[in-house]
Amino acid sequence: MDRLTYKVLSDQQYNGYILKEAPEKILQFGEGNFLRAFADCWVDLLNERAGFNGKVVVVQPIPSGRGYKLNEQEGLYTLYLRGQENGQKVCRKRVISAVSRCIDPYTDFNNYMKCADNPDLRFIISNTTEAGIVYDPECKLEDRPAGSFPGKLTQLLYRRFKRGEKGFIIFSCELIDHNGDELKKCVHAYTAQWNLETDFNDWIDRENEFCSTLVDRIVPGYPQSEAKALWKELGYEDDSLVTAEVYGFWVIEGPDSIKNEFPVDQAKLPIITVRDHTPYKQRKVRILNGAHTSFVLGAYLAGENIVRDCMKNKVIQGFMNKTIYQEIIPTLDLDRKDLDDFAAAVSERFSNPYIDHQLLSIALNSTSKWKARCMPSLLEYSRRNDGRLPACLTFSFAAYLKFYHNGTEKGNGCLNAVRGNDTYSIRDDQWVLDFFYEHRKDDNRNLAHAVIQNNKMWGAELSGLSGFEEAVTADMKLIDEKGMFNAMKEIQQ
Repeated sequence: MDRLTYKVLSDQQYNGYILKEAPEKILQFGEGNFLRAFADCWVDLLNERAGFNGKVVVVQPIPSGRGYKLNEQEGLYTLYLRGQENGQKVCRKRVISAVSRCIDPYTDFNNYMKCADNPDLRFIISNTTEAGIVYDPECKLEDRPAGSFPGKLTQLLYRRFKRGEKGFIIFSCELIDHNGDELKKCVHAYTAQWNLETDFNDWIDRENEFCSTLVDRIVPGYPQSEAKALWKELGYEDDSLVTAEVYGFWVIEGPDSIKNEFPVDQAKLPIITVRDHTPYKQRKVRILNGAHTSFVLGAYLAGENIVRDCMKNKVIQGFMNKTIYQEIIPTLDLDRKDLDDFAAAVSERFSNPYIDHQLLSIALNSTSKWKARCMPSLLEYSRRNDGRLPACLTFSFAAYLKFYHNGTEKGNGCLNAVRGNDTYSIRDDQWVLDFFYEHRKDDNRNLAHAVIQNNKMWGAELSGLSGFEEAVTADMKLIDEKGMFNAMKEIQQ
């Protein structure tokens, strides 16, 4: 079977949208599954629907990467979008032709830097993981290339400035707060460290838009177990094949004028440009991520293993729905219909028949996750309701304590625990695991007190929340008396 190329598509008389030749308008740091299933998919649709007529040149941000795989296929790859819409199973496939090539700057630094000379290049997109936006003082201007992503970007921007070309619109997609602002800070740090001209510093601020963004799409990635069957269906081999959920949403913080050059409205894409992306991030973190974190530990102890199966369990789904609609959404200030629509989409996403999302995977680092995803809703609910506590969010903290309190043995950097006839591993920061291990023999009241009073975990906010410790202790007792499943059922009534 032949590998995917433009010739193979021609020989197959492929009748989908394909754009073989176009100017390179976007430089993308990151060749991984996420950007190919997210940003590059949108660019492909911009080309088809809005005449964007632009290609993406991809830069491999680290020495070991898979850019050569893309080049072997002339930038082509197949995207499967699979999930559920309006209760119906959905599977869509599309050959993405938005990528022109991939450059490895570690072996081809000159070609990387030449990208700065291209007057058609206007956008930069990055997703270099949470650790990618970091200032490394070891980086030097003369490195080929600089080790950090911001260092590489500064090298490129400086050459662009020297050539007298206009700047870039930069979309930062890393999963950190204010990603665009943090990237810009790193670039300015390098201009200072490398003693570059004041005019260059001014050019960075004047001629470039560093846009913070919120990205939202679950991307399982390469379907290893299905790949050969999918190749047979497609009629070609595709080592860059990628799968993702149908749902996708991109919030770009920046001036509305961006849409004049990046015509997402014309293409009817789920991408919005706003002055402040914070409310949308809050919506995602509190509803989608908060729903995950609030029910998965209890659901696991109630006997479930996969998110999709939880959505078939009326008690667990009921617990999640009450948490979202009665306790989380009332603490948010976006339009209520918008919040309800997002929550409905979350339920469908959790029911995705193509994704086996393990509860124990979501349970990783639940201490910091509960603090970031659930605690703000708990505190805001109490503030808006004269000190009353939200029943399900409070119960979710009790379930968190029960999940961790089961860990009575140390091993392999985790705590080992028992659920019925099964064993499971509790994974978190080492100091968190050490703390729970020290308190493994505490009763409910003493454990709740010790954890809630731990300001390193929560600051002083939980310890100062009136009635919270008592309510959590009561919920733990309820779990002991009735079991997790029946306790989750009773707490909804």
